[in-house]
Amino acid sequence: MIKTILLKQHIGAPTTAVVKVGDSVKRGTLLAVPEKLGANVFSSVDGVVKDITEEAVVVEASPEQSDAFEPISGEDYLSLVKAAGIVGMGGAGFPTAVKLNIDLKGGYILVNAAECEPLLEHNMKQILEQPEKTIRGIHYAMKISNAAKAVIAIKKKHEKEINLLLERLADFPDITLHLLPDIYPMGEERAVVREVLGKLLPPTALPSEADAVVINVETCLRVAEAIEDKKPSFLKNITVGGKLKKGTESQVFMDVPVGTTVGELIEMAGGIDGEYGEIILGGPFTGSAVSLSTPITKTSGGILVTEPFPDLKGAKMGVLICACGGNMDRMEDLCKKYNAVLTDVQACKQATDVRGTLKCENPGNCPGQAQKILHFKNAGCTDILIGNCSDCTNTVMGSAPKMNLNVHHQTDHVLKTVGMEPMRYLTKSKTVEQLPLNEAGRQIPFPKEEVKETETGKKDFSFSTQLDDGLFHIRIEEGQDIHIEFS
Repeated sequence: MIKTILLKQHIGAPTTAVVKVGDSVKRGTLLAVPEKLGANVFSSVDGVVKDITEEAVVVEASPEQSDAFEPISGEDYLSLVKAAGIVGMGGAGFPTAVKLNIDLKGGYILVNAAECEPLLEHNMKQILEQPEKTIRGIHYAMKISNAAKAVIAIKKKHEKEINLLLERLADFPDITLHLLPDIYPMGEERAVVREVLGKLLPPTALPSEADAVVINVETCLRVAEAIEDKKPSFLKNITVGGKLKKGTESQVFMDVPVGTTVGELIEMAGGIDGEYGEIILGGPFTGSAVSLSTPITKTSGGILVTEPFPDLKGAKMGVLICACGGNMDRMEDLCKKYNAVLTDVQACKQATDVRGTLKCENPGNCPGQAQKILHFKNAGCTDILIGNCSDCTNTVMGSAPKMNLNVHHQTDHVLKTVGMEPMRYLTKSKTVEQLPLNEAGRQIPFPKEEVKETETGKKDFSFSTQLDDGLFHIRIEEGQDIHIEFS
């Protein structure tokens, strides 16, 4: 079995190999080190180095694998995080030791547990299986960066995970939860800062300008492993889903060795069910098409197999590029797979170029796209392909159908594969109620919704919540009309 371990698994320059062909390695053996911005790279298996290229160290794994690993060493928490080669595991890959090497002077660690993209579930499984170690990792990040408080940003829909965290946080009064709506892109870094701290940073700003550091929830777990177990970073939690023989429900694989191929993980999930459209490494929004031989890295998150693409038979396609979705290369690739002719390109009204990368001025909040849609119509387009967030997509739908333009979202083929509704209209609130507090000021779970049996054995449902502008109440009686009241 071969593991191709890439030398660049992070933002920055590729690392430089410190092993040579023929060397015996173990799990946790240091393979490469950064000369500039970057992070150490380790072997994820016991074996022998078979090849070294400009892109990777290739290790032939031994038939028998040990659970042991070569430990790292360091003088303090920060040096251990650096030695472990930990990077942002939500996909960005920024070296964690660099990010945490800051004096927040009593500021915030903001833990991104939004698991923002559809279908991905590995962050939630981590919280359910390793809540204590995850919390300790957050606490270590606070200590390193001199943060007084930490806030875990998590979608309100994850009730089971929220209640478990509340239970385990009893001994950590400086760590709280902030609930997020179930819309995209609530996990974007500046969106997390805005939602939790109420500060909208400009696209060029870092969270440090809000006295905060944003860190992915899996990254926190790996920080705890580095400090407590002296464990290097060579494993990754992965979600696999889509057109699979075992069904379309997402499957999660924990602690997958880096260098494992996309094909190997798909086989672990049951294999591909018949013909397919593409394989995406990442999420439906920000992932890219890959081959079965592509190796996973420390920043990989999802592997999604889609159904075949519909044939648009040369339709004239306009592409609306958005900071929230695929880049131009990705959108051009999708156009070809749809058999459409790229006719016009526009950038989302909110998108601004920051050092060659599009950033959204206010992630998840859209002022309208009618002008862009009109441009597509005037350019002779019959169809448009968008990669926008929930709110921007909603505004596109406010004008495109009126101009007789067919709308395709870059996630359509993914969501259709698993039986989900396509992204079109915004059907969920952009604000959610936060957790109630007890008399001591600590967060507690929401009270259970009232469900009562009627005399005839039918079930009634009643729910009330306090909004900023009054009380919202909904009552559903079986066989009766739905009653919605505002007061």
